Amino acid sequence: MHFFYPRSKLLVSHKSGANVALQRNSSNSSGPKSQTMAGLTLAAIGVVYGDIGTSPLYTFKEVFAPDGGLTPSPEHLIGAVSTILWALIVVVTLKYVILILRADNNGEGGALALTALACEAVKTQPRLRKYLLLLGVFGATLFYGDSLITPAISVIGAMEGLEVLAPELHQFIIPLSVTVLIALFLVQRWGTAYVGRFFGPIIVLWFVALGVVGFVHVLHQPAILVAFNPMYAIEFLIERGPLVFVVVGAIVLAITGAEALYADMGHFGRKPIQIAWSVLVFPGLALNYLGQGALLMGNPSAVENPFYLMFPEYLLVPALILATLAAIIASQAVISGAYSVTKQAISMGFFPRMRIVYTSAQEFGQIYIPFVNWMLLAGVLLAVFGFQSSTALAGAYGIAVTLTMIVTTVLTFFVVRSAWKLPLPVAVLATTFFLVIDVFLFLGCIIKFFDGGWFPLALGFVLFGIMSTWAKGRQLLIQSINQDGLRLRDFLAMLQTPDMAKSSRTAIYPVANPDMVPQALLHNMKHNHVIHEKNVVLTVVFENIPFVASDKRAEVVNLGAGFWALKLIFGFMESPDVPHALAQLEHEGLKLDEAEISYFLSRETVVPTPKKGMHIWREHLFSAMSRNSGDVVNFFKLPDNAVVELGTRVQI
Repeated sequence: MHFFYPRSKLLVSHKSGANVALQRNSSNSSGPKSQTMAGLTLAAIGVVYGDIGTSPLYTFKEVFAPDGGLTPSPEHLIGAVSTILWALIVVVTLKYVILILRADNNGEGGALALTALACEAVKTQPRLRKYLLLLGVFGATLFYGDSLITPAISVIGAMEGLEVLAPELHQFIIPLSVTVLIALFLVQRWGTAYVGRFFGPIIVLWFVALGVVGFVHVLHQPAILVAFNPMYAIEFLIERGPLVFVVVGAIVLAITGAEALYADMGHFGRKPIQIAWSVLVFPGLALNYLGQGALLMGNPSAVENPFYLMFPEYLLVPALILATLAAIIASQAVISGAYSVTKQAISMGFFPRMRIVYTSAQEFGQIYIPFVNWMLLAGVLLAVFGFQSSTALAGAYGIAVTLTMIVTTVLTFFVVRSAWKLPLPVAVLATTFFLVIDVFLFLGCIIKFFDGGWFPLALGFVLFGIMSTWAKGRQLLIQSINQDGLRLRDFLAMLQTPDMAKSSRTAIYPVANPDMVPQALLHNMKHNHVIHEKNVVLTVVFENIPFVASDKRAEVVNLGAGFWALKLIFGFMESPDVPHALAQLEHEGLKLDEAEISYFLSRETVVPTPKKGMHIWREHLFSAMSRNSGDVVNFFKLPDNAVVELGTRVQI
């Protein structure tokens, strides 16, 4: 059953933090302008930076893992810290905070917004636009891999502090991690509206703790400060030779979460995210990495877990508790982000409908999708039991992150060149600079393909197949319906109903193609021998902009003979409430009384056909997804007592 179609099929890839986008409309505007800069900055710290903020738990330990061939000598320590610092400066600060945050789509960020901008910039080149769209879709699928790995690696990384308290506690790391993760997913049904207000202060305390403990160790070994000289990073990488990619694969862990800066821009705005990074987040991270390097310069044996060993023994328990809370918050960000990405994918026609629960009346991004929640929990637990440690998970983590970064860089080129109209040499140089870095980081991660790196890639390709099959299947289904159907205007021109009963009610026929006669209308006339006085052919369209103003919501055309064509337009971040939109409709000649409306829905049963459309396995997959797709009545908030469904079998 198809109720809507996307005018532009553009998909978003939210990296972890895109979990709280506010619904902005004429009746309830809760955007950044209505909040103070300080409040937005605090909220941004709590949501945007939870992921990257937990990286110190495991990054430095992985850099000096045995397979990297590094010893914690002063030269190696300074070089490693320098490389991490300049990765934060170049990739996060220059690329994301300064450049990418400028690429907003009506205030929204994330790969969907970026893909929309890139495709709009090349709209006169349909072939290129198609490839950019596919690239954006693939980037979106990689996010789900990150959504599985982030909770697992963050919580396990925090729990590994138990070994520092007492080595015999090692056996409790996995059980406690599983307990925390299950509890985290169980509370998702209540949403983050109530706990979200506590995220900011906890993460602020976390970054302050990172900075303070790092600063103390820097005071004992001030020589580590020379790491701010980028030449030490360059020399460090060159000296590694072929093993450089092993080290780079670990360095990547320091910048995981960078995509969240862009993905959450729609909720917090550019300035709060930039202020939070400059004032608190980057200084806290930089001081902590410097402090870990300083610790190892004085005590090389601390390489087993330099993060927790930075704390004096009497602060280990508070540090463990704070790290666990930070890990939970980082996990919450990507879990909620998975809901947002799924909802947008549904709106853009790449996923079947699913039940979506809105957990907050004020914050539109506070949603809960039960199916996604339990699938994520299953995947996270599989990752925990399969990898068993943050070290093993680190191999799987970087590939999804760096591939997403490559996708972002490529898409940004078309925005910089075609939308911003920057000179070609500037666009090429900037893109090449960042693309070389992204590819270098990706190569450092891909060498761990057989050590777990295959996991996010396999998941991405499976999801890409599912999403592309659903989109292609819907296209074939609509084509099949159109081929066997009648054009609406031709039907109206020859419509004669003298012997047919007329109902005084209003019939609304939701369709995917407003040019064709609704199948439900034909069935209603054929089987019930009745036609209504008012017949509205309704199409719901999702634009490639986040929100649509209320005065732009509806387009009405009087077709004559008691028929109207009505188009309701929603943004890809909006929840389509059809009855509410109809209640706000003001059009001369079309007055809709909710009590007099009946919705006639066409339910199509897909019949796979060999040698037609897609490969037969894809047709069967689409047929199964179509049968199990969510209830359109709930998706569009239609009143149950006003809906009539009529079925048709359609071959694709």
